[in-house]
Amino acid sequence: MDITIYFEEAAQVSVAFIIGAVIGLEREFRSKPAGFRTMIIICVGSCLYTILSKEAGLASTDRIASNIVTGIGFIGAGVIFKEGITVNGLTTAALIWITAALGMAIGYHNYPLAIVVSIMVVIVLFILEPVQRFINKLHRVKDYRIRTVDQGINFRNELEIFFSSHDLTYRCMKIIKEDNDAIYLYRISSPDRNYDSVNDFLLRHKEVRSFEV
Repeated sequence: MDITIYFEEAAQVSVAFIIGAVIGLEREFRSKPAGFRTMIIICVGSCLYTILSKEAGLASTDRIASNIVTGIGFIGAGVIFKEGITVNGLTTAALIWITAALGMAIGYHNYPLAIVVSIMVVIVLFILEPVQRFINKLHRVKDYRIRTVDQGINFRNELEIFFSSHDLTYRCMKIIKEDNDAIYLYRISSPDRNYDSVNDFLLRHKEVRSFEV
């Protein structure tokens, strides 16, 4: 048996290790659920499954690829969670998905494509973040989830008077009763994109138990 095959396969999983480590470092730096070790294992595992599917001489290697994608979908779903009115973990789930794809590309000896896509991922993670922050600053609409003490009898009227007096466009999306409290979901638009006055009002209001944006 040609021993060079083993060296070639070792080189493949080593490249997968490096690519997974680069992506994982960024997630670890931001203290995300799937970090350094997880991304390495995903990339190396996808590469290994691809290599084994070729060695097995399967007539339809796309079955292995589709099963890898299915398995990665379960892992990605595990890092997505809803917190109040926001959904967290979507970027990490997408990275898990593309890290597996990179491992598969390496397993199929498509190094140029794997390197190009890895560079794109690094650019998205490190270079485009300031661009995203700038876009977020231009975002004029914010959703507020406000929990009031008891039913907040006077709260809604006072809040909407405040909005009108500060030229804020608003819409009450939903009102929910939870235990003895009321939860108001408001969509607010500020012309000057300054929501500090809204936050100050909610912090000072005696009927507001908690709020989140």
